[in-house]
Amino acid sequence: MKISLGQIKKNSGNEPFTFDEQVDVSELESMNNDIRQIGSVHVHGNASDQGEEIIFTLNIDGRMILPCARTLADVPYTFDINTVEVFSESPYEDDDSDDEIHPIDGEVLDLTPLIKENILLDVPYRVFSDDANAKKQAPTEGEGWEFVSEEQKESKPDPRLKKLESLLDDKEEK
Repeated sequence: MKISLGQIKKNSGNEPFTFDEQVDVSELESMNNDIRQIGSVHVHGNASDQGEEIIFTLNIDGRMILPCARTLADVPYTFDINTVEVFSESPYEDDDSDDEIHPIDGEVLDLTPLIKENILLDVPYRVFSDDANAKKQAPTEGEGWEFVSEEQKESKPDPRLKKLESLLDDKEEK
């Protein structure tokens, strides 16, 4: 989502510049995180020019698919993020400030990296599926692992103890 400084400054005296767009953030799926699926998100808000600073008030809302913490089944997660981002034209930034102020480089501001960052910061630590059939949807085996219930575990002897079992058979024969 790119916005030119000219658009923002055009009506800076009268009212803030407003925007309402769909932004494709599907690149987040390929990153090393828990997001299994995310398409485009709805971004709306306004930008106001205040001297050497441009202040963006953003609302980001959308839906992503995350894995259930218990069953690894797909869980839809709806998010609604409100954030304020500040850009500064001043070459003299106060590094001691707790606020993160982004420098303006050029005549076009790209908000897409900030939108992606805010979405990643909003991903919950874990989610749980409310679906009663979630256990049926859960994978039971994968590459190098297999789910074994307590009943199955008791019926199968441990393969590491197989040789010991043969020693017991030899003693019983004598």
